[in-house]
Amino acid sequence: MKTKQIIKRAREFAKPFRVSKGKDFRLKNVDPGDTLEFTKEADKPRAKEALKMGLSALTELQDKLYAQDKWAVLLMFQAMDAAGKDGAIKHVMSGINPQGCEVYSFKSPSSEDLDHDYLWRCMKCLPNRGHIGIFNRSYYEEVLVVRVHPEFLAKQKLPPKLVDKKIWQQRFEDIRNFEQYLARNGVVVRKFFLHVSRKEQKRRFLDRIDDPLKNWKFSSNDAAERDYWDDYMEAYEKMIQETATTGAPWYVVPADNKWFTRVVVAGAVIETLASLDLAYPKVDQGKLKELAAAKKKLLSK
Repeated sequence: MKTKQIIKRAREFAKPFRVSKGKDFRLKNVDPGDTLEFTKEADKPRAKEALKMGLSALTELQDKLYAQDKWAVLLMFQAMDAAGKDGAIKHVMSGINPQGCEVYSFKSPSSEDLDHDYLWRCMKCLPNRGHIGIFNRSYYEEVLVVRVHPEFLAKQKLPPKLVDKKIWQQRFEDIRNFEQYLARNGVVVRKFFLHVSRKEQKRRFLDRIDDPLKNWKFSSNDAAERDYWDDYMEAYEKMIQETATTGAPWYVVPADNKWFTRVVVAGAVIETLASLDLAYPKVDQGKLKELAAAKKKLLSK
């Protein structure tokens, strides 16, 4: 399949899950088990083949991004525990040149982080031009886990008069403005919420407990957070409603089937890169003469 056909196919996978205007978004309208045209396990090999072809196109597009050195791409991943963020990043980015890609995982803020504004630790990790930056969690934790657990807000050393009922709306406004600023400076922002069901999360947690090779993945805190499931779903829905824009859309990706999740994420990344009109830099006449002279010199020895 040619690159143009792969890009067209990628758009078809990504489009149903793209949210560019959040006002009317409802999380209940997205089925975590959705697999579009694929029939669960029967079509799993076909989905894997689609991912394989997509990665070849992704490699070509990223090479042009790196060579052109104009745009930067920032991909952010948010999800409940065990939704498959690490796996999606690992599989989809397997065809990317490491020289042009950086991955950052944001865990609980350090004491240094807490001595700065909440965007600070992410801002210093923004990708260079020509690069793809990947955030495994991000500043969106500030309107998710911090909102579900207000006690974390108390640790942020904010002046008391700034912590009022308007704080979440103000943070949404700040985030929208920040992402608009990035877009105006050539940083393309794409955000992914991997939407796993409560039932599937439970199955994956039990798998981690029962499989000795996966024990390291499990934390008792992961299970404890399930008590706040409804609060988190409400927070995710509000986050998408308030921060999904044309310039920085969310992709709400069904995550109960990891193989399908990866196809959708790959499709969205390919679609994004293809939209940038990437091309290898053109060489001017002066450079061509320089190359010809260098070739002549090399051949003469």
